[in-house]
Amino acid sequence: MPRVIVTLYFTGAFPTIFNVILLFSFLVTIFFILHSYAKQFAQFITVTCLDWKPLLKDDNHKKVIIDSLRFLTREGRATIYAFVLMSNHFHLIWQIMGNHKREDVQRDFLKFTGQQILKLLRNAKSDQLDELLVQTRDRKYQVWERDSLGIELRSSAITRQKLDYIHNNPVKAGLCQYPEDYKYSSARFYLLNELNWEFLKHCDGD
Repeated sequence: MPRVIVTLYFTGAFPTIFNVILLFSFLVTIFFILHSYAKQFAQFITVTCLDWKPLLKDDNHKKVIIDSLRFLTREGRATIYAFVLMSNHFHLIWQIMGNHKREDVQRDFLKFTGQQILKLLRNAKSDQLDELLVQTRDRKYQVWERDSLGIELRSSAITRQKLDYIHNNPVKAGLCQYPEDYKYSSARFYLLNELNWEFLKHCDGD
């Protein structure tokens, strides 16, 4: 149908005003198709602490991440399908929603969580704060490594692979025997159907 409209437009088969209306409608439709296409895939991301420092070993720092994921869900900015919080990095499967741009949501998420962790370190007078001193042009301290890894999940097979990878991360690290034994992940949500993290939504990776 769009091809027919464009053909008619250029052959002058319709009055000029009608041509303009049709072409405008066509372009708007294409814009929204492309716009939604960019967001229809969930994404697996990995965020690493600066120099792999164990900043997330403290449960209070983990809570900053959890609360921020809860906020993103409540505000309709992202859907969270899976996660795991390790001592020096974390993994997520999320999908950006509505008209929000992934780069904006991710930037704000990392900026806010970094600021909150720095605040906790200052209040605790932690020695870790000195380890995060970078004194660059745009910041004094840095919590997260730049350029977090992101992979679009374009098939159910890849989605299942990433889910398994996330949930087995603590097992491979020797933190637990089974994925569901680890508190700070979505494993119990998927393996035991427990609603221990209310912001999670099931991702059908089968």
